[in-house]
Amino acid sequence: MKVVFAGTPQVAVPTLEALLRSPHEVVGVLTRPDAAAGRGRHTRPSPVRQVAEEHGLPVLAPARLREGGVREQLGRWAPDVVAVVAYGALVPPELLQLPAHGWVNLHFSLLPAWRGAAPVQHAVMAGDELTGAVTFVLEEGLDTGPVLGSLTERIGPRDTAGDLLARLSRAGADLVVATFDALQRGELAPRPQPADGITHAPKLGVDDARIVWSHPTFVVDRLVRGCTPAPGAWTTWRGERVKVLPVEPVEPVEPVDALEDTLAPGEVLVRRREVLTGTATSPVRLGEVQPQGRKVMAAVDWARGVRPATGERFDG
Repeated sequence: MKVVFAGTPQVAVPTLEALLRSPHEVVGVLTRPDAAAGRGRHTRPSPVRQVAEEHGLPVLAPARLREGGVREQLGRWAPDVVAVVAYGALVPPELLQLPAHGWVNLHFSLLPAWRGAAPVQHAVMAGDELTGAVTFVLEEGLDTGPVLGSLTERIGPRDTAGDLLARLSRAGADLVVATFDALQRGELAPRPQPADGITHAPKLGVDDARIVWSHPTFVVDRLVRGCTPAPGAWTTWRGERVKVLPVEPVEPVEPVDALEDTLAPGEVLVRRREVLTGTATSPVRLGEVQPQGRKVMAAVDWARGVRPATGERFDG
């Protein structure tokens, strides 16, 4: 089949590369406009655009799909299907019907669970043990279209959102190719999503990633893992923001002395080889942190520099 690929970030690259290796013909690429990135805020092309240009594919990067001659270019490319992976913009209704097989989206959840922009992050934060990916046909509603194919993936107890998304992006790439193979053979019939089990996964902002130390240990742990690497869990120390990378809950089976057992939420206890922080229940052991304006460092190295006073706490 003739395929147009629509995607933007690194998580979309495995699918584009899988389609390029497949018997299907990628005739063009849609991606978001070049954006500023990094400390210098230099304008850079999206990861998808970089791969597309390396393979000599024509690329269209309009600010809006209603602009930039997108409809006309799609007509010239004449795709049988448009593959969508984390494109980052809504598709106007008048474009959805152009390809014979529509716009097929790879979504990183088992729909109708976690409809929205951040399904992987929300699955980790909710403590789900099982997730997956589906291919479904885009329609005007948010992630409401009929499903074509699916796969499942276990969520490990120490998985971050980044870990899980990396696995799903690789497995999902094969799912997209298999879906297109079956569509070409006429073997797939879209099936409506169930009416039950709908949950929503809105995009996470900076405020959503702030650690509330008065929450139980498991909530703090899930929040940090769900926000790693983006948007990045954080707290404040002496009025300055500190990014917190994955923590380790102190299990009840570990020896816990009276001081550890009574750490107040956010209170910091420094030992030779570890830094503990109190929550509403048991403490967590900090792994790495990133103070404002500095590089990521081991929590013990950070503590040596700031020298927390007895009873001093993270804010929040």
